[in-house]
Amino acid sequence: MNDEPFSIEITVAAPVGDVWAALRDPERIRRWHGWLFDGLDEEVELIYGREATESAADHRLEVQGGDRFELTGLGDRTRLRLTRPPRGADPEWDAYYDEITEGWITFVQQLRFALERHPGHDRRTVFLSGTGASPVLEAAGLTAVADLTPGSRYELTVPAGETLRGEVWFRSGRQLGLTVDGWGDGLLVAAQNPPSRTGSEGSGGTGGSGGSGGSALMVLTAYDLDDAAFSGLESRWASWWDRTFPVAAPV
Repeated sequence: MNDEPFSIEITVAAPVGDVWAALRDPERIRRWHGWLFDGLDEEVELIYGREATESAADHRLEVQGGDRFELTGLGDRTRLRLTRPPRGADPEWDAYYDEITEGWITFVQQLRFALERHPGHDRRTVFLSGTGASPVLEAAGLTAVADLTPGSRYELTVPAGETLRGEVWFRSGRQLGLTVDGWGDGLLVAAQNPPSRTGSEGSGGTGGSGGSGGSALMVLTAYDLDDAAFSGLESRWASWWDRTFPVAAPV
């Protein structure tokens, strides 16, 4: 018997035309989808181009694997609903189902963040993935803020060697998103992925099995940092990550 389809609904503080453009223009998509890596343009073309069907008049988009976006204009805001087909609808994708679901949770929150906080701006990202003995929120020192209501201000010093300040952006069952003032009003997303048989090294998949019940993942997004500041950010977090999650996630 097939599982019930997964859906997520968020409200974006931007007009429906802007949200639709962010889903259809490759240059705008790369400002929010996943993280920056050498194959991002090809991934964007695959998911949102070659294997996508749209109804522009209805602001409805179906992408790779049958995942469907539906946008509803609410004046200067937009309701975005993403619905996944139930498990079993496409056996080829079933092995990746939970990973892709977690990926979409990250991506729609990145979309909301980019449109609400940095419309039209390019970003820099740090992507970290691996497995270790502790869940990522615990290892990263984020459990103290994990139960705060989205929108709450926070301040904490983390094992990666810096003090973070900002607000809670979102919380889901396996993920936490925090804005970070010191990264040019950036975004930190930490995810503990479900156990699975396979993984993916691009943005479209986010997991593999590990000793803590699935691989750990972080995406750090920064704006308006000069080369030295961004290099320092990347070095601090990569060094801590390599000590804490020393086993690479399966690909």
